[in-house]
Amino acid sequence: MTIDRVIATEAAKELLAEIVADHGPVIFVQSGGCCDGSSPMCFKDGDYMIGSRDVKLGEIEGAPVYISESLFEIWRNSQMILDAGKGHGAGFSLDTGRGKCFLSKARVFTDEEYEALKAVESA
Repeated sequence: MTIDRVIATEAAKELLAEIVADHGPVIFVQSGGCCDGSSPMCFKDGDYMIGSRDVKLGEIEGAPVYISESLFEIWRNSQMILDAGKGHGAGFSLDTGRGKCFLSKARVFTDEEYEALKAVESA
């Protein structure tokens, strides 16, 4: 059983494709609630310095998705669902000014999914 810690909706994949066409490779950083709330932030690859305490959740269409270690502890039991909808985007994120923005949603893993994740992570 393969369980991903992060997945994306078709709307998010479409917005991501637009941004990659304009800017090239990107990364996502799930914000912890500072200046831009809890928005997933999209940066051109190389424009954001990943810290030693950032955790890579996975990838969406080749774009890595990171979250801080402290926020990961809160989300540990949940799958992040990257979505997109109408909105203005976060101030520094590449979705700003497009009339649509990335959104984070989550669902709690089932007991079976969580056990499978723990087995893979400890291997």
